[in-house]
Amino acid sequence: MAAYIARRLLLVIPTIWAIITINFFIVQIAPGGPVDQAIAEMQGLEGNASLQRITGGGMSGVPDSGGMDSSRYRGSRGLDPEVIAEIEKRFGFDKPIWVRYLDMLKNYVTFNFGDSLFRGRSVLSLIAERLPVSISLGLWSTLIIYLVSIPLGIRKAVKNGTRFDLWTSTAVVLGNAIPSFLFAVLLVVLFAGGSFLKIFPLRGLVSVNFAELSFGRKILDYFWHLVLPILAMVIGGFASLTMLTKNSFLDEIHKQYVMTARAKGLTEKGILIKHVFRNAMLIVIAGFPSAFISMFFTGSLLIEVIFSLEGLGLLGFESTMQRDYPVIFATLYIFTLLGLLLSLVSDLMYTIVDPRIDFEGRR
Repeated sequence: MAAYIARRLLLVIPTIWAIITINFFIVQIAPGGPVDQAIAEMQGLEGNASLQRITGGGMSGVPDSGGMDSSRYRGSRGLDPEVIAEIEKRFGFDKPIWVRYLDMLKNYVTFNFGDSLFRGRSVLSLIAERLPVSISLGLWSTLIIYLVSIPLGIRKAVKNGTRFDLWTSTAVVLGNAIPSFLFAVLLVVLFAGGSFLKIFPLRGLVSVNFAELSFGRKILDYFWHLVLPILAMVIGGFASLTMLTKNSFLDEIHKQYVMTARAKGLTEKGILIKHVFRNAMLIVIAGFPSAFISMFFTGSLLIEVIFSLEGLGLLGFESTMQRDYPVIFATLYIFTLLGLLLSLVSDLMYTIVDPRIDFEGRR
């Protein structure tokens, strides 16, 4: 097993390099980069002070038109070439693309992600600031979905075709049909002071006076703020995992080894726990890494917006719109690395659920 883990960890290096490389060159050649964003902001501002803020204080005014060919950057007509050069230098675009690429690879090896182009802060500090929100949403949502869906799927498999199976299938399908952001809006209207009750808070992960609360009150305050966002995120997450668990167990229940176990006099509960469970759970475990990453990052964007939670989903979206390359690539790098490591953890879980699996013997 140690050799297999070592091989998988070594495989992470070329995988993450390929992903980062492809995305780097795609983003770099796409129009509307940070220089274009800065020029657009500059053209919409008035006064020398605003111009100095954009260029870092290097230039003091905007000359008349004709000084710069507008073919290179959209909206650059009327700006002096020295102003454009100052902006390029500030964002590092005065260097050739291959130099920027090699600098990025060298820095990422040591987890040096640099500074945000538009926020004036280090990328790591921005990620660290947003991380508690994303961890809270992703972790608790995934945990609740798995704790509900797996037992429910097993129960549905055992009670296949009964009224319980029919009604629970209807419930999870209806829940899956409701978009999470619409359900979030409904929760806000009903329970967060929208039009009816004002039971739960609408903004932030904790209260303003959180630091003054006792330890027990801090825990209650934390979960009090999470109730509505978590409900909105999990409403549509039960269907796929519940049906996957049910179908996996149904497939195993009708296999020959189950019939043999019944013929030997084993109870249905004993067969389900000792024989069916570990075989049926393999396919469920296989989907955990992707489910966790999806819930942790992409699935929470609209929820973060509705409930005024500043997490990594919102940070990634804002950075993409602003073409804040250091933040874009840092989040891509971190989540790719996290996904690859979780995939390895998923493989290791296989051996825990079913010790017969031997990754070391695979060729």
